[in-house]
Amino acid sequence: MGAVPSRLPVSRLEAFSDAVFAIAITLLVLELGVSTGAGRDLLHAIVHEWPSYLAYATSFLTIGVIWVQHSAIVGSLRAADTTLYRLNLLVLLLASFLPYPTRLLAEFIGHKGPERVAAVFYGVTLLALGLAVSLLARYAARLRAEAPGEVDPATVTALLRESSLGFYGIGIVVSLAFPAAGAITYLASAIARGLPTREVRQAIDT
Repeated sequence: MGAVPSRLPVSRLEAFSDAVFAIAITLLVLELGVSTGAGRDLLHAIVHEWPSYLAYATSFLTIGVIWVQHSAIVGSLRAADTTLYRLNLLVLLLASFLPYPTRLLAEFIGHKGPERVAAVFYGVTLLALGLAVSLLARYAARLRAEAPGEVDPATVTALLRESSLGFYGIGIVVSLAFPAAGAITYLASAIARGLPTREVRQAIDT
């Protein structure tokens, strides 16, 4: 076998990543549902599933924000290398894993004992995913320095909102005492990371 080239196409990395994100975000909705015997009081059964809606909304927004960030990072590059490919696989590993802790959170919120484990496990997964994206962005910045791309690096930096990762740490701590409140903190983090900063709005306007 020949040596792996030092420069690899960004298009393949982007296409594969989009497919993984699409599958992961679609799998989330499969966890929604009510029992087959809920027909007698369907409205109550639907409302009773609020933990599933909370977990679904949080994970959907999280993956959506990660996809936007990933698009900005990859779109700022003209070429990739094997290290970037491997870091990208780490991001996809955690993104595709997210439906599992999402199901645990939806299933055990409201159950004393297991809900704490589920909420903390979910938060640790979110934190790991956020850190993986940050690591990908930092390495991409090195590649941009070697071969500048078409996207302003300031736009990528503004999109990442690394400081909001602290919300995940807070959510994990809160989950130890109040799991439901911790889950709401994760949702707040996803919303906060999804809001465009002033730098992003200025980049879009220009």
